[in-house]
Amino acid sequence: MTSCMTAPLILVLVLMVSAQTLDPSVTDLNSRMSEFGAGLYRSVAKRSDDNMLLAPFTLTAGLLALLSATDGPTQNQLIQSLSLSGLSPSTIPDLFQTLRNLVLTEGLNLQQGWSLLPPQGFQTSSSFLLLVQEKFGGKIQSLPYTQPDEAMDAINRWAAEQSGERVKELLRDLQPQTELLLASVASYQAHFSPPFNASFTQDERFYVDSYHTVMVPMMLRADKYFLAYDAAVKAGVLKLPMADGTAMLAVLPDEGVDVGSIESELTAEKIKGWIRQLKKTRLEVQLPHFRLEVSYRLKDFLQTLDITQVFQDNGDILNMGEDKSPKLTEVFQKSVLLVDDSSDDITSGGVSSEFSTPPPRLTFNRPFVFIVYQQSSSSVLMIGRVHDPTPK
Repeated sequence: MTSCMTAPLILVLVLMVSAQTLDPSVTDLNSRMSEFGAGLYRSVAKRSDDNMLLAPFTLTAGLLALLSATDGPTQNQLIQSLSLSGLSPSTIPDLFQTLRNLVLTEGLNLQQGWSLLPPQGFQTSSSFLLLVQEKFGGKIQSLPYTQPDEAMDAINRWAAEQSGERVKELLRDLQPQTELLLASVASYQAHFSPPFNASFTQDERFYVDSYHTVMVPMMLRADKYFLAYDAAVKAGVLKLPMADGTAMLAVLPDEGVDVGSIESELTAEKIKGWIRQLKKTRLEVQLPHFRLEVSYRLKDFLQTLDITQVFQDNGDILNMGEDKSPKLTEVFQKSVLLVDDSSDDITSGGVSSEFSTPPPRLTFNRPFVFIVYQQSSSSVLMIGRVHDPTPK
């Protein structure tokens, strides 16, 4: 009996010590990164009515590395636009490295990478190369932009490798005038815990809009879930834990409420508030299968967030090497998210075996927003919108 109680006690003590020793500065950086990610999502959402998927943690890693190679007005602008005011740029690499080690743990289903791609012949300084690799987990690779097809093939091979072969084509065209690219990719396979029982999945209607309905495999499970309701945006918020320590917040607007009204209010503080308000309740959940594969050219969106000077030819914007650094031409990201019950144990659980009477049902049968985050650090890994879950 004593030995059975010892292990849980040790685990609790370890968790308490970890929470107490976590550098508040790391937590602060994480919150600021989430705020930037939410702001970028709002910027993209204003121009899109389709499915959306952004991987802000991966992208921000590359932008923070660029920040470390800047000075003067360009650095000041990046600090402001990345929500980093008050932080010393010299401390950011170490803080991010600590955060990255906490977030990208072994067993995480996220496969991701980012790369800074200067032109062939540019000599990157060894100190910046080491900083990118060790502190920010990125890669620097020179490319022959004067031979666009060759450069594009190299980028696409890199993207496939970093994403576990899920991102097959990051770029479809490339201009020979390209000077410097920032590219990032991410892919995630949802493994719910508790899992959905695949034997209960059946085709149901999904109401894309008032005039468009599609049929989609709809998963079903009855269990005790964490649920909140945000009266300010008229939406329910459901937490769906994953087996790898992450969770998905699925945010479903009330019937007749446009999903855009939720997105316009999306901030890091709003996400934290949803998590704080979650309460356990009996629930039947219906969630559609969906596979999102979304790519972006982000330069225009970043410029709406006042990130402009890094794209200008000012000569001293990027201190990446001894020679004058090329200006940043474009920022690419492509992300893939797979949500289904193909990896779940079909013998696990039942629809309502725990309960004498069926609990209330929450059905995600209209456009909704979701946030994938790591629970221990609250780091936002992906933000997206399911507008139409059927394959394109």
